[in-house]
Amino acid sequence: MAVMEVFAYAKLNLSLDVLERRPDGYHEMRMVMQTVTLRDKLTLETGTGAPLQMHSNLGFLPADEHNLAAAAALRLCREAGADPGGLSISLDKHIPVCAGMAGGSADAAAVLRGLNRLMGLGLSRRRLEEIGAAVGSDVPYCVGGGTALAEGRGELLTPLPPLPECRVVLCKPAFSVSTPELFKALDGCRIRRRPDTTGLAEALAAGDLTGVARRMYNVFEDVLPQRRYQEICAIKNSLIQHGALGASMSGTGPTVFGLFHCGEAAERAYAALRQQYQETFLVESAGTLMEKEV
Repeated sequence: MAVMEVFAYAKLNLSLDVLERRPDGYHEMRMVMQTVTLRDKLTLETGTGAPLQMHSNLGFLPADEHNLAAAAALRLCREAGADPGGLSISLDKHIPVCAGMAGGSADAAAVLRGLNRLMGLGLSRRRLEEIGAAVGSDVPYCVGGGTALAEGRGELLTPLPPLPECRVVLCKPAFSVSTPELFKALDGCRIRRRPDTTGLAEALAAGDLTGVARRMYNVFEDVLPQRRYQEICAIKNSLIQHGALGASMSGTGPTVFGLFHCGEAAERAYAALRQQYQETFLVESAGTLMEKEV
């Protein structure tokens, strides 16, 4: 038997724009994505001699192919024609579930990277992204992580200059948001404001953290139910009042994050929000993942 530990890193949307609806029912997206150091740990074991087994520290998560980590393993083995001789996946989950941070997609991408190495498949990053696209829209980005422009369904990736060094405070309020309902709401209204994605990319190229923070925006914030919108705004305002250069919601929410130049200000913001919201985290930005693992 062979065993490997691999980490799955959360993502944030520095910007998120939804364009037209596609003939396949998906929407064209234009997003700037960023990896942060909040992470899950997965332990992969091949050669168990048993069918795929999936375990997690969270009992409510699915333990079969409905879990994206398991789905990714099955897809990889099928696409690569590889037989692991039995496979076990153990997930130690820390990224909040249904939080807009691609936790499930990050787990799936970590399994693709890990099994590629553990079984000596030698698949390229691009090939892993292609396999991941069949598992979930965010999986291709999560394969490599870092800072990137994501278009199409999220699978068309263009690397961007890295986010300047900063501290990041994440805060997930205690409610969930229906992704299908938010897309439906967007389809039924005129989007009044869009993120300056081009300007954000230029600020990244200039190493201008303040310029990045000032251009962060997520169009889904405009179609949140009113009560949820008010709570998201309250968290954003708290982050700004504690010194964040900018704050935004990630994905379809409800996690809100703020970027900080000053570590002390970030720590004060974290402490203040942690008193009210249990799932509050103080993290940093992270670079490209595959470069760290090879």
